[in-house]
Amino acid sequence: MFAVATQNEPEQLNRSERVQRRHKPTRHHKKKKRFFTFLLVILLLILGFILFSLNRVYQSARDASNAIYSPSKITKARNPQALLKEGRPISILLLGTDTGALGRNFKGRTDTMIVLTLNPTKKKMTVVSLPRDGLVAVSGYKQHYPSKLNSAYDYGGSATAVKTVQQYLNVPIDFYATINMGGLENLVNAVGGVDLKPLLTFSYGGYSFTKNQQTHMNGAKALAYVRMRYTDPQGDYGRQQRQRQVLTTVAFSATKLQILLRDQFFTELKQQLKTDLSFNDLVLLALKYRAATHNIASDHAQGSSAMISAQSFEVVSETEKQRVTDLLRSSLELESASTGNTLKSSQTIDTTAK
Repeated sequence: MFAVATQNEPEQLNRSERVQRRHKPTRHHKKKKRFFTFLLVILLLILGFILFSLNRVYQSARDASNAIYSPSKITKARNPQALLKEGRPISILLLGTDTGALGRNFKGRTDTMIVLTLNPTKKKMTVVSLPRDGLVAVSGYKQHYPSKLNSAYDYGGSATAVKTVQQYLNVPIDFYATINMGGLENLVNAVGGVDLKPLLTFSYGGYSFTKNQQTHMNGAKALAYVRMRYTDPQGDYGRQQRQRQVLTTVAFSATKLQILLRDQFFTELKQQLKTDLSFNDLVLLALKYRAATHNIASDHAQGSSAMISAQSFEVVSETEKQRVTDLLRSSLELESASTGNTLKSSQTIDTTAK
């Protein structure tokens, strides 16, 4: 028995050695393991950077949102928050004040007035410019009739502008946003400039522009592009088109991650913008309404020049106003209704849905 056991022992040792050799890591396996460990560390670092960046963007966005939030303090014609949650079409009144160069911030009359609608179902955004010199009776200040549409903001701020535009067109305004056009230069620089094709050929403020030629504009050049008025064949209507073009491009640029990572962008945003869209509202806009920006329809209310009480006004005919009202109400999926009349103090805004 001892002899048999002695003879089997080397065979058992050999098997053990073979097992050990089979499981012993080779130099190739060690290198491969180190490579994957290194790769995993790199991936974790990248992921950590992304999460850190996104968290920083989130915090910066929330801080900026809190800074620019300024409730209009009026009872809205509709419930805007309910509309956002349900993903229904909404309207925003964009107000542009060209006051930065004069040392004033969000004061005086509005240089730009745009009604913007977002329809996520149809994936369409409708942008309609209103004549700043449009003949109106300002809501709450009818004793000053005749007045210009852009004086509504000067009389009573964003709340008065919203109420006046609603009565003017019989279209509910769900939110407002006021941008200091005088600070547009810094805002354009904050997004790294804008690339667009000029709508006409002209020179202004030391800069030259060629129609339909793709052009990169820094803040100073973009500001010159939107400010020129008197040599435009369409006058103020032509300038409105250029303003819409630049503001839309800036808005699209602001959605890029590399822009959101710039502290300068949020710094400028806090200085140049005021809105009654809360942070949660903006989050819902980003989640549910982004597709609506892929298809943009631009228009404007066309008026005729007239001298009234020794002042120059743009008088928009009832037929033209009705066309604009129909366009905006349709984009909001509201039933057809007669256009508004700012002289009727008892007028209510028709919010009947289709």
